[in-house]
Amino acid sequence: MELDTRLSFLGGSAVLSVRGEIDLATIPDLHNSLTRFVQGHLGQALIVDLDGVYACDDSGLGVLLGSAGRARDGDGDIVVVCSDGHLRNRLSRTGFDRAVDVVSSIADAIAHTAAGR
Repeated sequence: MELDTRLSFLGGSAVLSVRGEIDLATIPDLHNSLTRFVQGHLGQALIVDLDGVYACDDSGLGVLLGSAGRARDGDGDIVVVCSDGHLRNRLSRTGFDRAVDVVSSIADAIAHTAAGR
């Protein structure tokens, strides 16, 4: 299993793009990437782009929720981008989208983070 993350900046917003499969084997990499991302941008609304993720188990959702909590503790937030119907449905079924804002595109996420500033 492989997981890649990449940091970029779009429209003044920090974006962490995630590619691959999120499962028990890749959780340590995701956790480390998200921790560095949140700590490096305290007080900001951050974007996590899951459009390159083809599978995400419950442990992955837990790591994402924990990161959103840490961002909020630092007066920031996380917005998740997910346009894949299957994964988006999973985020809805698990209630993830009630705890973390989920949008369909990077453009929507940038607008969302700009509105929250």
